[in-house]
Amino acid sequence: MPTTIEQPITRALLISIRTPHVTTEEINESLAELERLVSTLGFTVFATQTQRQNSTKRLSVLGSGKLEELARMTGEINSLDSEDALANIDEHALNDFLSSSKAKSHANVVVFDCELSPMQLRNVEDILGVKVFDRTGIIIEIFSRHAHTRSARLQIELARLNYLTPRLRSDHSGNSERHSGRGKGETIFAIERRKIRDKQAELRRELKNVQNEMQEQRSSRAQELCVALVGYTNAGKSSLMRALTGAEVLIEDKLFATLDTTVRALSPATQPKILISDTVGFIKKLPHDLVPSFHSTLEEAKDATLLLYVVDAADQNFRAQLAVVEDVLQQLKLASTNRLLLLNKVDCLTPAEKQALTLEYPNALQICTRNAHDIAVVHQVIQDVLAEQMCTACFNIPYTANGIMGEIHSKMQVLEEQYHEGGIRVTVKASNVALERLYKMLQQSF
Repeated sequence: MPTTIEQPITRALLISIRTPHVTTEEINESLAELERLVSTLGFTVFATQTQRQNSTKRLSVLGSGKLEELARMTGEINSLDSEDALANIDEHALNDFLSSSKAKSHANVVVFDCELSPMQLRNVEDILGVKVFDRTGIIIEIFSRHAHTRSARLQIELARLNYLTPRLRSDHSGNSERHSGRGKGETIFAIERRKIRDKQAELRRELKNVQNEMQEQRSSRAQELCVALVGYTNAGKSSLMRALTGAEVLIEDKLFATLDTTVRALSPATQPKILISDTVGFIKKLPHDLVPSFHSTLEEAKDATLLLYVVDAADQNFRAQLAVVEDVLQQLKLASTNRLLLLNKVDCLTPAEKQALTLEYPNALQICTRNAHDIAVVHQVIQDVLAEQMCTACFNIPYTANGIMGEIHSKMQVLEEQYHEGGIRVTVKASNVALERLYKMLQQSF
């Protein structure tokens, strides 16, 4: 029989720093989200630890006693004989840990639920003896793994290089070896930094070309009605996308399972055709370098006639998540766009909880994406809302205007057709953009 190679398990020790203006509830919510982030990368959560600090800026990040306690969990300190080493440790918490089954192994990764400087990361790694990530590094790694389209990959690679460049300094700042020839007098560190800058410049040029192509594609869809799904990560947008369009889109119970915008037609088909776009999920504490790539994936939402806010109503923190969505859309200047709130996953709620949500959000739809009746209701509401945005107009279409009637039937709702000697008098209902396009086509046909 072939030998099975056991894959190494990444056991993550999660650390949260509670500053004076952060509540215990906020800490617990953020840590729970960090657990899901590291699980998305395939890490096993080994343990979680919290310490109060005035800020996250001290070079060692945590106090010496807490660092000693963590070093025991990572295996960097194994001896329990030193009284000095135990002086500042919470002995009760440590004994509970050591008596648990987890003490049979050690954490081999430490993840901080905040952003750390390169020097802080290096200092903590030296003390704990394992690889240390901050929240930003974890999110960038997830984005890197889940991006598939050319645009998303370029944006995220730029963000990754922006994140790694200052951390390169901590690894090579003491290296004084120099190369001769081109770049004479440069250290290895300087050469690597220059290569990264060259790569960043190349990525920006390529990204600009890709974004121009994407803008052309969006312009070609400008006359069509579009609905954009927006919401917090893992709220169920992709499940709703599949239910509304029948499209085979990725559905996983993981954060950021979808990073690339997908556009499909509403199904059953409508007249005129309605497009549905699935967008990247939002998240708190989005790393600064990822903001441009995050917003670029939401460009489809700027052209949408209607935004569907998808919320995981079964998540106790959905109100805070909804506030994050509102904040991002404010930044994108999309707050005034027509919107409909969809409270998803209500099959996980009790009748009393559903009633409370009805009182709190009377204009929202409570749905389950696995319920065919709920999806049919959403389908009809989308049509009704978009119908209110359309205008009625009449056109005289000459028989010689080849192709125009095909354009009308594919992009507009035809209310009436009257055939005359000189052509067809057609009454249609469509968006202003589509009507303007039709008028220009008729002008050019004469």
